[in-house]
Amino acid sequence: MTANPTPTRSETVAVPRLTSLAHGGGCGCKIAPGVLSQILKRSSGFPMPKELLVGIETADDAAVYQLNDEQALIATTDFFMPIVDDPRDFGRIAATNAISDVYAMGGTPIFALALVGMPINVLPLDTIAAILQGGESVCAEAGIPIAGGHTIDSVEPIYGLVVLGLVHPSRVKRNADARPGDQLVLGKPIGVGVLSAALKKNALGPDGYAQMIECTTKLNKPGIALAKLDGVHALTDITGFGLAGHTLELARGAGLRVSIDWAQVPLLAGVRELAEQGMVTGASGRNWTAHGPHTTLPAGFSDIDIALLNDPQTSGGLLVSCSADAVDEVLSIFRQQGFAQAAVIGEVTDGPVGLVLR
Repeated sequence: MTANPTPTRSETVAVPRLTSLAHGGGCGCKIAPGVLSQILKRSSGFPMPKELLVGIETADDAAVYQLNDEQALIATTDFFMPIVDDPRDFGRIAATNAISDVYAMGGTPIFALALVGMPINVLPLDTIAAILQGGESVCAEAGIPIAGGHTIDSVEPIYGLVVLGLVHPSRVKRNADARPGDQLVLGKPIGVGVLSAALKKNALGPDGYAQMIECTTKLNKPGIALAKLDGVHALTDITGFGLAGHTLELARGAGLRVSIDWAQVPLLAGVRELAEQGMVTGASGRNWTAHGPHTTLPAGFSDIDIALLNDPQTSGGLLVSCSADAVDEVLSIFRQQGFAQAAVIGEVTDGPVGLVLR
């Protein structure tokens, strides 16, 4: 009788749910904004070279360094713990989220480096390989190689990218350049945090999961075309600090007031109902603790609405601040590239810096 072959490592290790290995998931892993603010206050300053067009001063999406009269280099990094259990989907989401920061500056990505931390004694090697393959597939869609990276053996699974891109210095779109009278356009619906909370509690059906993956793996490529419009003044993307947090960053950077028409904010299907069932993340509450003192709510604005306003988005949509006469072209660019739910959600005005819901 022929002896059975020696089992492979992937056959001998029971595969746990990826989300069970992480204390948080996706952009919900971010350090709470209030805590982050206290940490950064203790950082010592360093003289910034004049070539550094964008640094940390307005909490923008990426750093931008001017190389010459025609080119500026965009540099960003983003990584997090699993938001889903499928390893390939985890890699795809993390890569899409990281590349988004280059698009949010108006740039074109050129290559990436992988950041990989995995519990080697817990996860089978083929699971880890599937995570990396998912990231590679998104980079291929973006037209860039993964040119290197770094790996460590860690307690929790972590995956992400360093992404570099290029943009013309005159086309850099900061989050701080909104102008009074601008309209705000949101490229993707919100509610990813709610869906992720439902997934972790085994309360998300196949349709909800498919919707979540479609949203979080859609590259924010419209940022390249939007940067070429003179009427587009500011760009950012909505991620872990939620719609409230990233809109407030835009308002603070410009020293202006931003109003959001809550009824016009697109939501992923079913997220309100799931939130009403208690499917919200802890990050939503931490976000509101930081953003609440700077936000004015209308009468009757419910706790569910507050949770959705502060829901941490993983690989969320672009938020565009543009002149009123550029709105149609902005929406057309989104529609042409498959962002059917892009919508005008608010405006920028003079007044005390802050966020107003109406």
